[in-house]
Amino acid sequence: MPVQAVILAAGMGTRLGRPWPKPLTPLSDGRTIMQQQIDNLRAVFGDPRITTVVGFKLELILEAHPDVAYVYNEVYDQTNTNRSLLKALRLSGEGGVLWMNGDVVFDPTVLTRVQPLIDAEQSFICVNTAVVGEEEVKYTVDAEGHVDLLSKQVVDALGEAVGINYVSAEDKAMLIERLAECEDLDYFERGLELMIEKDAAKVLPFDIKDLFAVEVDFEEDLTRANEHL
Repeated sequence: MPVQAVILAAGMGTRLGRPWPKPLTPLSDGRTIMQQQIDNLRAVFGDPRITTVVGFKLELILEAHPDVAYVYNEVYDQTNTNRSLLKALRLSGEGGVLWMNGDVVFDPTVLTRVQPLIDAEQSFICVNTAVVGEEEVKYTVDAEGHVDLLSKQVVDALGEAVGINYVSAEDKAMLIERLAECEDLDYFERGLELMIEKDAAKVLPFDIKDLFAVEVDFEEDLTRANEHL
């Protein structure tokens, strides 16, 4: 069964201040953020089933990438990533789903590292324990080393989430239910946190601190991404 991958690309990307969807932001190597994500997915997984959730100026993304599947979040300007992920998971096929925020520039080795976890059907979030940004989604773990708390408000965090995640086939129905309970403006991490709290789901934090991965929210993030490329 091919890997199912979802790219969350519906947002308006106002913090970066470009007139186009943030995933179409050009990088120094001539690709866009979304193109490097698709290239990375195909380089590691061969022929994954890629679905992109679109909203803001969706026609630009469809024209740039006509060879992937699409889900439309029609209330992209009134909701957050939990609603986009919910739509994608409800329409996904059997099996687990790998998903990423549409603004992540990353080393494809990240996907090589997590492939054994995908094969083992282990839900996980990729994290960076080398930095804990104040504005980033952060996490703590329980006594067994699985994710306990997951939000921007976490105190005494162990690291930050980098925006690349996987839900196993077994956990997917639970995550769909918990995402549906979220408020419209919650990030998808709230759905994961509810799944952990209410369903005792075991989500592994997978540290990729030695590999490059950055969410491009601001101009300085884009500079860092381009320096890596």
